Amino acid sequence: MVPVLRSFTLVSLVLMAACSPDKPAVTAPPPEVGVVTVAPRPVPYSASFVAQTESSRQVEILARVAGFLDRIAYAEGDFVKEGQLLFQIDPKPFKAQLDAAQGSLAAQKARLSTAEATLKRVRPLAEQNALSQADLDRAVGDFEMAEAAVHTAIAKLREAELNLDYATIRSPVSGSAGRALQREGAYVGGSAETAKLTYVAALDPIWVTFSISQNQSATLAEMVEKKLLTPPERNSYEVELVLPGDKIYPYRGRINFADPSFSQETGAFMVRASVPNPKKELRPGMFVTVNMHGAIRPDAVVVPQLALQQGAKGHFVLVANAEDKVEIRPVVVGSYAGDKEIVVEQGLHAGDRVIVDGFARLTPNAPVKPVPAAAAPTTAQAAGQAPAAK
Repeated sequence: MVPVLRSFTLVSLVLMAACSPDKPAVTAPPPEVGVVTVAPRPVPYSASFVAQTESSRQVEILARVAGFLDRIAYAEGDFVKEGQLLFQIDPKPFKAQLDAAQGSLAAQKARLSTAEATLKRVRPLAEQNALSQADLDRAVGDFEMAEAAVHTAIAKLREAELNLDYATIRSPVSGSAGRALQREGAYVGGSAETAKLTYVAALDPIWVTFSISQNQSATLAEMVEKKLLTPPERNSYEVELVLPGDKIYPYRGRINFADPSFSQETGAFMVRASVPNPKKELRPGMFVTVNMHGAIRPDAVVVPQLALQQGAKGHFVLVANAEDKVEIRPVVVGSYAGDKEIVVEQGLHAGDRVIVDGFARLTPNAPVKPVPAAAAPTTAQAAGQAPAAK
């Protein structure tokens, strides 16, 4: 029985030694997290607006003389060049008027020539008292009337030439031509309605118009006043167009007009930009998004987009505080800064260490080992989810 008792006693002593409170427990080191230290810096500021394109010069094509439409000389909807023939009104009546005006002018010139010759004969005789003063006055009057008749005939000739020229209607600008409102054989120009033939809309450059509300204008003005925003010199803003499908238009334009008054209907004022359109990709009436560039945020707080989390109460980021513990920090975000960063309007300050890598199994107030983000495990290597905002 003694060997058995000794064995039991030895086992009991070993177990007691293993459970002794004097032996320190083994604890895991805090996980490494990649952090980015907040350092305010200048970043470009852009504002986005819904806009619509319009022609920089849309001209209504009207019949300036009345007559029968002989020919529609353009393809409706196609691009036409300045000076290209669009419509031809029957020129024969206007050619006849021109011929008549030329004949009338010739007759009046002949009359003037006769009156001038008569005056040259009468004047010396009147000076010699061979003819009465009345004869001289009559000769002078006939000459002056013939001279006036020549001027009238010249004016009628010019009018006839203009009417004949107006019968041939050419495009005053290069642009996209609309559909013809009158058909061949129709009598045009007899009234205001029949005088409308089509329109030509210039496409290069093209104008882009958008509205800035009173609230948006006040916000921008307040940011400038508080030196949170620096506008470009002489407010020379540049505009970038985003087409449907998030396609960036390759040419940028500049603002060339801002309405000085707010609209009573919308509470906004209209802004217009001129944008190059050499390939005629943009047509009047298109809806696009305008990104207005040129202003600078002089001291913006910017963090990588991957640091931003979405919780039940809004956006937040994880911060390694002064005690190297995880802190959930609610933030108010602003516009994007490039493709991978975003501006934080409120919630962060210079020197804050924002966690951007190593989100796996982090909990509020958990100790962490902050290291520069480039030396930390990548987010792709980490597993698990960031904690929800509380």
